[in-house]
Amino acid sequence: PSPSLSLPLLSPSAVPNFISVSLSTLSLQRPEARSRMDHPFTVVVAIDFGTTSSGYAFSFTQDPEAIHMMRRWEGGDPGVANQKSPTSLLLTPELKFHSFGFAARDNYHDLDPEEAQHWLYFDKFKMKIHSTTDLTMETELEAVSGRKVRAIEVFSHALRFFRVHALKEVKDQSSSLLEGDEVRWVITVPAVWRQPAKQFMREAAYLAGLVSPDTPEQLLIALEPEAASIYCRKLRLHQVIDLSLRPMTNGLSLESDGSPREQLRKARHSRTFLVERGTGELWSEMQTGDRYIVADCGGGTVDLTVHQIEQPQGTLKELYKVSGGPYGAVGVDLAFEAMLCKIFGEDFIESFKAKRPAAWVDLTIAFEARKRTATPGRSNALNISLPFSFIDFYKRYRGQSVETALRKSNMNIVKWSSQGMLRLTPEAMNELFQPTINNIIKHIEELMQRQEVQGVRFLFLVGGFAESPMLQRAAQNALGQTCRIIIPQDVGLTILKGAVLFGLDPTVVRVRRCPLTYGVGVLNRFVEGRHPRDKLLVKEGRDWCTDILDRFVSVDQSVALGEVVRRSYTPARSGQRKIIINIYCSVSDDVVYISDPGVRKCGAITLDLPEALPGTVAGAERREIRATMQFGDTEIKVTAVDMATNQTVRAAIDFLSN
Repeated sequence: PSPSLSLPLLSPSAVPNFISVSLSTLSLQRPEARSRMDHPFTVVVAIDFGTTSSGYAFSFTQDPEAIHMMRRWEGGDPGVANQKSPTSLLLTPELKFHSFGFAARDNYHDLDPEEAQHWLYFDKFKMKIHSTTDLTMETELEAVSGRKVRAIEVFSHALRFFRVHALKEVKDQSSSLLEGDEVRWVITVPAVWRQPAKQFMREAAYLAGLVSPDTPEQLLIALEPEAASIYCRKLRLHQVIDLSLRPMTNGLSLESDGSPREQLRKARHSRTFLVERGTGELWSEMQTGDRYIVADCGGGTVDLTVHQIEQPQGTLKELYKVSGGPYGAVGVDLAFEAMLCKIFGEDFIESFKAKRPAAWVDLTIAFEARKRTATPGRSNALNISLPFSFIDFYKRYRGQSVETALRKSNMNIVKWSSQGMLRLTPEAMNELFQPTINNIIKHIEELMQRQEVQGVRFLFLVGGFAESPMLQRAAQNALGQTCRIIIPQDVGLTILKGAVLFGLDPTVVRVRRCPLTYGVGVLNRFVEGRHPRDKLLVKEGRDWCTDILDRFVSVDQSVALGEVVRRSYTPARSGQRKIIINIYCSVSDDVVYISDPGVRKCGAITLDLPEALPGTVAGAERREIRATMQFGDTEIKVTAVDMATNQTVRAAIDFLSN
């Protein structure tokens, strides 16, 4: 489009409330002094808010090489050193916070069945944020018992719990008195999340009192695979398991003294991890090791990121836009639920969930515990205890025994044991894992076909699901020929440690790729023969073409930190108090008009206009508001200045209220 005057448009019928003046593409502005020299943070606290488990870690800026993991959790399964806790929340019938984590699980379990129907228990609720297409502050979540609550409240209860726990622990370890504004908070989200979901997390953090909306820079949103990548740069050789170097007997449980299990056991007792100052020695050993893929296999999602290490400074550059999808370990749990529906009938399972919610949760926990022990070479069946109330409820519901149901279902891969257990044969376990694992492998293979990723020789598997020998074996079989597969020790904590490092230095990821094309709708001069007639708008005797997409950034475009897009806007009438600019996005770059297929309105920028000072502006025409947008960070940011007075204008970008 010609840089002459172009009028933006809300919609052909609406009166435009602003006029776009200048067009400029990406330019580099000096990144603002990020360290807030006037009042630097003394501690960074990172919260890894996961689908199945969550945790926090922190580091003092005076001693950034030491990362402190959170305390051991009360509750917990015996014999498991829990650095993280289940993402489970229990609210009272009056919707007040009761407990979180193992405590929520145990308390819910101990409730009387009649009573339990009135309490609200939430688990795996993070996935809802990923799957909801029109996420708003009003989006609701359903508790196990069926009652609904606003999602933002559920998330803020959980974050408030972490705030209280983390601050107490930080204060115990800190010699000086800690002020609230000395803490920088970091919350992790999947990289495949869109802007509304990231903004939702930020709003939940404000609601939980982590930081005030007036000091947004005190909270960073970190992308999970990016955090993992930041930590992986620091690794030393003895801190990783190289799948290509070890005989795959049964996943990773080789029990000689040098085995991963043994080292993990030793490491588990210490809750403080030390990280390298520069880049870890792993990289100096890898000739082609400057480029690698991080596959973050979590409970809910799988995120794939491709990075290059820029030496000598050790910063990271993203080589291809993030990809992934809802292929986390939860898929295996859902497959188990589907299998139960097949055997006992969907109507029964739904009724059991509604009438005996706590027993249903017990059954899913029992399955999850067994799921972790599944290995590819296993020859014997896995036993899963059915709660007594399941057996009893089924008999009353159907008038026949669980055993009969199994016999009639023709599911030969699931047997009944006389001790009241379901026996899942190795074939059954494979069937439950296969769809999810196949999705993950397929996704990684597709990524490796891309031009930008050719020649990448290293794949880091991180996240909780990466602990599964089933996934490890499948990855080694499918991808082991093309790349070295590396798993950091304590792989479930990789993201948490990386999130702390990100909070200590957010400039470490220097270049990112845009996941979408973003822009606004504008009016340009109508050109006969180039523009379609149905886009013609005659305004004050002039011919305009409506609905043209003025691109800010394009999908998969490289954007460096501190690179900005600037646009100037003028209010359409004098005395106007607000300029509202709709933002459109598209997964493809092949778009011309905001009405093209695949283009959707995804947010709005609001510029608050202070009253023009008398005598400074001769009317609205010449008043120019310059908006500056940043796309190179984990969140899209906007600032604005009134060019006449050089005053900052209050600018907000909103993706949630759509």
